[in-house]
Amino acid sequence: MKKLTLTVLAVGFAAALQPFAHAQFGSGIVFDPTQSAHAITQIEHEEQSISNQVQQIENGQQIFSNTVKIATTALQTYNQLKQQYNLYHQMILAPRMLYARFLSPTSDLLMLQQISNTYGNSMGWLNSANTGKGAPTSYQQVSVPNTNNIIPGYGTASVAGQLQIAAQGATVDIRDSVMTNNLQALGTIRANQSARQTDIANLEAATQTQDPSQQTIMAELQRINQALLLQLRTLQDANQINANLALQQIIAQKQEQDAMKSTFRDSSGYESYYNANITTTGSGSGNLLTQAY
Repeated sequence: MKKLTLTVLAVGFAAALQPFAHAQFGSGIVFDPTQSAHAITQIEHEEQSISNQVQQIENGQQIFSNTVKIATTALQTYNQLKQQYNLYHQMILAPRMLYARFLSPTSDLLMLQQISNTYGNSMGWLNSANTGKGAPTSYQQVSVPNTNNIIPGYGTASVAGQLQIAAQGATVDIRDSVMTNNLQALGTIRANQSARQTDIANLEAATQTQDPSQQTIMAELQRINQALLLQLRTLQDANQINANLALQQIIAQKQEQDAMKSTFRDSSGYESYYNANITTTGSGSGNLLTQAY
């Protein structure tokens, strides 16, 4: 619109100057169409330049508005990050401030100490109880040696007698095996106690640390997994001890059951034994007394 207006004004200006063309020799004023066209072109260029500058000003205003929005968003983000940092810093300090007062001293499984070794055969047993190594040999050193041969008279004993002797011998053998296994298991648990306490102490220190690298979700999950593994291993040790106690109870019950069975077996044969031995002896004694009187 502006361009069209300027063009019309230029044409009108040229038309107004037409009368002077006839008097160019008298008045000295001459109309030059070339110069007029050049002037119109310059006016159009100036108009385009002004339009470009107006467009640049509008773009600058838009850029300024966008910059203000970006600055406002950045300030809001900064305030949120500041709040998160303060919360994060408080969480780092929280473990020691909140949980330190609930910590209790540890009670380690103490190693057995050698008090005396009067007959020179108890040192190996104590070493096995502390380490779990050499349990069969050390147990035999502190126990009455077991005979490897069948006792004399076993072959000539009755069937019931042989069964009772064999049952008692089996009880002795089984009890030796269970006692050796108990000694080895407890010694192994005691030997691993030091490393177990070290793992627990490291886990406790990592839980209460203020190191930012230990306050991540991944580090927290790793500590939870480690605690679960320690709990599982402790349960395995407890199960081992409970299993050994169960074996001891089974042996004790077996011994009681063998004694009761032997009693019933003896009772069932008492009548035949009485008739075969006591009655005959009593009758002979009675006859002798009758003859004497």
